[in-house]
Amino acid sequence: MHPAALLDLCTGLLTQVLKLDAPADGVVSAFFRTHRNLGPRERHTLAETAYAVLRRRLLYQHQAQASGGRLERRLAILGWQGVDDFLHKALAPQERDWLTHCRAVDPATLPDKLRHNLPDWLAGALRQQLVEAEFWPLADALLQPAPLDLRVNTFRAKREAVQRALAEAGIEAVPTPYSPWGLRVQGKPALQKLEVFTRGEVEVQDEGSQLLALLTDPKRGEMVVDFCAGAGGKTLALGAAMRNTGRLYAYDTSGHRLDAMKPRLARSGLSNVHPVQLAHERDERIKRMAGKIDRVLIDAPCSGLGTLRRNPDLKWRQSPKAVEELQAKQAAILDSAARLLKPGGRLVYATCSLLRAENEDIAEAFETQHSAHFERLDVAQLLADARVDRAEGLVEQGCLRLWPQRHGTDGFFAAAWQRR
Repeated sequence: MHPAALLDLCTGLLTQVLKLDAPADGVVSAFFRTHRNLGPRERHTLAETAYAVLRRRLLYQHQAQASGGRLERRLAILGWQGVDDFLHKALAPQERDWLTHCRAVDPATLPDKLRHNLPDWLAGALRQQLVEAEFWPLADALLQPAPLDLRVNTFRAKREAVQRALAEAGIEAVPTPYSPWGLRVQGKPALQKLEVFTRGEVEVQDEGSQLLALLTDPKRGEMVVDFCAGAGGKTLALGAAMRNTGRLYAYDTSGHRLDAMKPRLARSGLSNVHPVQLAHERDERIKRMAGKIDRVLIDAPCSGLGTLRRNPDLKWRQSPKAVEELQAKQAAILDSAARLLKPGGRLVYATCSLLRAENEDIAEAFETQHSAHFERLDVAQLLADARVDRAEGLVEQGCLRLWPQRHGTDGFFAAAWQRR
């Protein structure tokens, strides 16, 4: 494709993405469906440029004011993730000079807002939670793309064997630092074409998400509920840990998300998973199962702000009002799911949010209200029992707290209780 044509396409994609009226990954996918003639390299350039602009939107919009022409074109030039020589062929001389000047700016000389590229409300909330020396490493980490983490399906394969198979396919993978199930891959190889993927031996899953399943630690023959199962990433991890025994219920209010689990479930080889679509968190089926379940994992609906390396549009699409509404939903889900536990059963509440409002505040309120029936568990000990390396470094104030700048994972929180 001619450089000018690809830059024009990139400009068109950014025009749609920056409306911020839908998740960026869905907008990008829809764009590619209408441009089926694009090759893998062109798709990579387009998608990664869009995400780069979303990550540094405030800085790039500021710099774009110093040049003429269409705003989205200038943003595409600033965020370009393809080959530089290819881009330069599409630029006028004055555009090349302007780009060189922008790239020469020392980030340390910029105002804070243009350095961290976060909305004011989010930057303020994080600065309240973290000391200044910790805020800036987090802000920098959130501007970087995330690595690709894989979870080995231990029901079907061992991590070392999968690592060797990937190496034979020319893909370097290293064990994740904490999860005994994980492998980390740089770049974005075409995994779907590999036999280890089609045989169900690996699934794409962030190491932090794997740790939630390890913290739940279901045993053979137990009755387990993944309360907000979604497309089933943690469900499949729980099922493999149960060695395909017992009964694992995958609850969700979205039939569409549960349907997305079906091909993954078929690859996994698991037959102990039972997807159940609920009407809401007070569904009658929850009442019928009350007091019968050994383990419940709640990966609650949340702002998703711990996943900004992967979903940078969320920082522009979320708001304080949305977080407040989510808190009410999180508290209601936690209260409802807690009724499922039998005495001695384990309850894990988790989010992929960085905000205390969705994490510690929800856990503390639940604990205050239910202190007669639930006691807090030592998360560090639970993780160590599940063969998680260096578990003590993952825990703050008795809860799992994962940070991109510290642990290389998405941002996650989890608290665990046992029913008395």
